[in-house]
Amino acid sequence: MNSSAALLYCPDLLHYARRNSREVMIGSVGVGGGNPIRVQSMITADTRDTPACVKEVLDLAAAGCEIVRITAQTRVYAANLENIAREVRAAGCQVPLVADIHFKPDAALEAAKWVEKVRVNPGNYADKKKFEIREYSDVQYEEELQRIREQFAPLVALCKDLGRAMRIGTNHGSLSDRIMNRYGDTPLGMVESAFEFARIARDMDYHQFVFSMKASNPKVMIEAYRLLVARLEQEGSDWNYPIHLGVTEAGDGEDGRIKSAIGIGSLLADGIGDTVRVSLTEDAVFEIPVAKALVAPFHDDSMTASAGCDFRAARLSYDPFIFTRRSSSQLAVCGVELGGERTVRVVTTQEKWDAMAHKFSLLGDYKPEIILEKSSVHAVDPRSDEEMAALNESDKALLVTVRDGVPMEPIHAFRLLAFRLRQRHPILLKDTLHPAVGDVDFQSALLAASRNLGALLCDGIGDAIIAQGESAPGQSFRLSYNILQAAGVRIFKTDYVACPSCGRTLFNLQSTTQKIRAATGHLKGVRIAVMGCIVNGPGEMADADFGYVGGAPGKINLYVGKTPVKFNIPEEEAVERLIDLISEHDKWIPAPAEQQSCP
Repeated sequence: MNSSAALLYCPDLLHYARRNSREVMIGSVGVGGGNPIRVQSMITADTRDTPACVKEVLDLAAAGCEIVRITAQTRVYAANLENIAREVRAAGCQVPLVADIHFKPDAALEAAKWVEKVRVNPGNYADKKKFEIREYSDVQYEEELQRIREQFAPLVALCKDLGRAMRIGTNHGSLSDRIMNRYGDTPLGMVESAFEFARIARDMDYHQFVFSMKASNPKVMIEAYRLLVARLEQEGSDWNYPIHLGVTEAGDGEDGRIKSAIGIGSLLADGIGDTVRVSLTEDAVFEIPVAKALVAPFHDDSMTASAGCDFRAARLSYDPFIFTRRSSSQLAVCGVELGGERTVRVVTTQEKWDAMAHKFSLLGDYKPEIILEKSSVHAVDPRSDEEMAALNESDKALLVTVRDGVPMEPIHAFRLLAFRLRQRHPILLKDTLHPAVGDVDFQSALLAASRNLGALLCDGIGDAIIAQGESAPGQSFRLSYNILQAAGVRIFKTDYVACPSCGRTLFNLQSTTQKIRAATGHLKGVRIAVMGCIVNGPGEMADADFGYVGGAPGKINLYVGKTPVKFNIPEEEAVERLIDLISEHDKWIPAPAEQQSCP
């Protein structure tokens, strides 16, 4: 186990307890402290268009959004926040407004006059990313920090004077060159980037701020937030600032919801998070029901008490800050190899197998691989010393799972199993320990399965999975595979990183994303980023094979990795040019005559 695991991000990994944080007031809405987990979103209209912005704010508030963010690209845009705020209040809406700032300190200073909160990105507030590689001496590094202080301190002073809140929001895709060269493109770099700004705020006795650590990769996002919280605990009890959660560029449809639920839901399950934003490439009002559903289990005391668990008796068997898959021995189950270095397998019941067997030839990569009743899986109560001892005394590797009905949350139950089980035994994960009976709400099943299975997979636990919370066979198979894809443990289709629309977007993200999906959805394992502007585009390109980024109104820049290679392409030609670029790099194959999807 890596020594960094000695850091604590959660007081008890086997019981739910919400992290204690101070209250930060955003207008009349309290975040952190004893407040419920707040739901927020972002409008997409041009900030200069007052009527359009006001309408979107009012629509979001009517949908249940508690905090609304508006982009302010320049001081001119920021100045119009005065008109937007005035008209929103005149309509009787008191929802707090937040200015989203990138690159322009003067825009932040203007925006703070009119809105209740300012979001700054420490990666680009005082830095322009050049992707330069250089070594910083300690003296040079301190000079850089002093330059940042000179840029950032006036905003801190103004927010303190006007009673404004602030979010210090690090994005994985926009770390400064200074951070990249000293800490790398890592969760540690993300945390240190935020701490640079937080230390300046604290030096000025300003504490009305929250943190965020967003990334498009749920694994990176989870590790960064865990490390942030652990470092805050290490700094002292007065560093108990609230946390804003979000997976940036999550995408749309089921994939966007699954990716968001893995990242946000797993952290909520560990008690981390005081406000959330689900970032979907859809109309912003569709984000609100998803976000509300994600936070609901943590408001109504529905998290099961994990009776009989004593974390002190269980040894942490993995490093929660660095992803490593749990070691296990390889074995054959129903003619399929699992465990060891084998891919994570999909299991289903005999009933669901039989219901869909006649369609298996149409399911492509969505087929289940193992029948539960024929798997010889050993189902146990991980709290039982006798049952665990019997398993661990076995010399041969056995497939093991948690017995249905054990009164624990799945995340806690399977963590306890992993802590206590000898590593030679592979583990079958379940999304719920109470299989669905009859019809269920698909979104509820999707979010719960993504949270529970995704959290465990991102912990490196699991050699096979079964989705028991969704009763429809075809949907349960698709859900299983999509969770594996979103968690990054089994890639079987094209992967998309797509940002939500905002006022900075330079083309219609929803229609463009769908057009790109239609043209490239058969490219198994290729990762394509669709970004509306350059704020996070270049950085997020590092995780993608190819990027489609808005460069100017009606013009597209194409990337290979994080390197721009084609510039100012007319939007109507850009998808074809993207296909040409994929072909140039030998990753294009013709689409099958008929592409089948899972029912």
